[in-house]
Amino acid sequence: MGWAQFKVPPGSYGVIYSKTHGVDPVPVQSGEFHWVWYKLIPTNVQIAVFRLETVKVPVSFNSSLPSGDSYASFAGLAAADFSWNLKGEISFNINPDMLVTIVEKHKLTDQMSLDAYIQGITQDMTVIILRILSSAATDNQRLERILSGNLDAEMEREIRNKFPEISNFSFVIQSAGFPDFILYRQVRLLYEEFLSKQREFVSDAFGKRAENHIESHLRFSELERYGDLLTRFPVLLDYLSMTMGREEQ
Repeated sequence: MGWAQFKVPPGSYGVIYSKTHGVDPVPVQSGEFHWVWYKLIPTNVQIAVFRLETVKVPVSFNSSLPSGDSYASFAGLAAADFSWNLKGEISFNINPDMLVTIVEKHKLTDQMSLDAYIQGITQDMTVIILRILSSAATDNQRLERILSGNLDAEMEREIRNKFPEISNFSFVIQSAGFPDFILYRQVRLLYEEFLSKQREFVSDAFGKRAENHIESHLRFSELERYGDLLTRFPVLLDYLSMTMGREEQ
């Protein structure tokens, strides 16, 4: 049938487009035999070449522990600083087995379009990491472990599930400044205890006011019934007068 050579540089991958068969599901790699008969048809096939080098993106974040300023103000710790910051690096690769799927789904035609796609998912990864680091729902012990440079398996699992097209993902912290977590936890517990005592006090006060209100309402209702009774039976007034007169005697 003859021979037609694919021009794919070492370290790169080629995706075959053809007028007759669309996108070939198997990427072309340098040094591997890959033959399709419709390549022999003139002008039928085009090959888009992509470099899948390791992506390394520097990132930096800064935030503060949830309600840190409020806790410090409550405790009278004007000098307390519960803010944190870090500098790190996101690193990953595009999985070659997913290249054709990505190219076809997002209509990528060259390296520039692939780079734009990678930039987009890198920004999405950054948003996920920042959400985990700054969310009030994130446990302080977990944040402390991350800022100390320890691997966070839950974060990596979430990113891998969100972006199945990547491999070898890592988030490495190069430097970090973090607050006194022990002091933060102590002040937070003190603040929560204060709020609890305040709720109890307010609840007791409202309870007493409600009790007084009920007693006043019942007393008024009783007097109202007496008034209605005396209006209907005026003779009772004479009876009450006679009774009170006897008691005075």
